[in-house]
Amino acid sequence: MTQHKGTPADKLESTSKSEKRHTALPAKFNSKAVIMGASLVALLATSGCATSSLLDNDSHTSTSTTKNVLSEDQIIAFGRPAQALPKMPNASMVIVGEKNSYVLTQGGTEMISLLGSLTPKNIQVDNDMNFYVPNNDGYFQGEMKLSYAKLKDEFKRSDYQFFLQNSGKECTSASDQRINAQRFCFSVPVKGAIYPQVSNLSMIQSNYRPLSKPYMVSFYSKTTQSHVSSSGANTAQKLVLLPFALAFDVVTFPFQLLE
Repeated sequence: MTQHKGTPADKLESTSKSEKRHTALPAKFNSKAVIMGASLVALLATSGCATSSLLDNDSHTSTSTTKNVLSEDQIIAFGRPAQALPKMPNASMVIVGEKNSYVLTQGGTEMISLLGSLTPKNIQVDNDMNFYVPNNDGYFQGEMKLSYAKLKDEFKRSDYQFFLQNSGKECTSASDQRINAQRFCFSVPVKGAIYPQVSNLSMIQSNYRPLSKPYMVSFYSKTTQSHVSSSGANTAQKLVLLPFALAFDVVTFPFQLLE
């Protein structure tokens, strides 16, 4: 039997195919390696996210500031102590409440000047009187706000001079403009102390009409804490009065009846 011998061209073609097979093999392995590597990275990433989520769920903490309302009271009148209060030489004004008395030791003089100099029927006290009690030790701080409005042609030069001297800012609203009125706003920083209910509250309630509308005063503290998100700490507190505070008589101001 005659054996067929390949020509040089056939041998070259055979060698070329073999080389192609050998060179194609690493490419397949490289493709598989890339796929396996990507899968491994994805698996690790997924595992990492799951672990992170688990840690967050187990030990996630946050810092928050909570506003705790300690007390709310309805205002009966504005006045001043009938006699000097011990340890309170600057006590110039009192907010008379149904539950307690709130003595202003700073800002009271400014409030008396405003309320005593302006026409009472044109004064509007801000109904949102919130005072901050930093340490809940009987002392509070905050702002008292009021506005004064009347028709533009009723204002005098002395009125504007008074507004300048007492840091009054124009705050005329659209409704004021429609009736040709002008409004000025005042904000007085105040500090004070919490006393028991005044001794002559019954007399004040019987001899004076109530304020033209209900005025409320509230006191609050702030609690900043780090806590686990699932925890719910009870931060309820009660308003604390000064340990040396005693009940006293109060003399109401003529501007008690505010419009």
